[in-house]
Amino acid sequence: MLSHFILTKMISLITLILIGYIIGSFPTAILTGKTFKGIDIREHGSGNAGATNVYRVLGLKPALLVVTVDILKGWLATTYLPILLELTPNIDLDIGITHILAGLSATIGHTFSIFTKFKGGKGVATIAGMIIALYPIAVLFCLFVFIVMLIIWGYVSLASIAASLILPIIVHFYSIFGLLPPLTSLKFFSLIIPLFVLYTHRSNIRRLLDGTENRFEKVMIFRKSR
Repeated sequence: MLSHFILTKMISLITLILIGYIIGSFPTAILTGKTFKGIDIREHGSGNAGATNVYRVLGLKPALLVVTVDILKGWLATTYLPILLELTPNIDLDIGITHILAGLSATIGHTFSIFTKFKGGKGVATIAGMIIALYPIAVLFCLFVFIVMLIIWGYVSLASIAASLILPIIVHFYSIFGLLPPLTSLKFFSLIIPLFVLYTHRSNIRRLLDGTENRFEKVMIFRKSR
């Protein structure tokens, strides 16, 4: 009886990971490029299949569409997949783990999409959706840091990295804000997110160090003084 229960849960977990990956693999930026302009977005701009490159090549409206869908991919997978597969709550498993697995699978799917020969975006929007689901309070601080960094420096990559680095700090000090401490799994995972963002932005980091990274000067409030 117990072995049957464990087997059922294992199958459900594998199903969770596979469905999460498929959801994340939906090639939003590529389909948007083909729909709006009949192009493969990976052959233009920075070559990245993400909202930032869509904005550079196609403009604001297509980019907003891409970032919205990509955020929803992470949020929907993280929030609802464990519930639909009846994996939470479970007294034998930290309920945060199932939500983390679902969101992480979607993020990996976005970054290494099966529909695009495992070459997708950097996963920032999808992982942002995951963070909204897992850390709804902390995400407000991350968004604040992102906006401040963006309007001062103009680098989306730098703003994304900074926002991810602030996340575990906020999560680990929830009690200062009078909030209940998060589950152990969520505390630990908040440390993993910056590492993932740093890894997916390694080429951006090289360009930042070389001074060749593209930036959005239109959003920089101090651009005239530079």
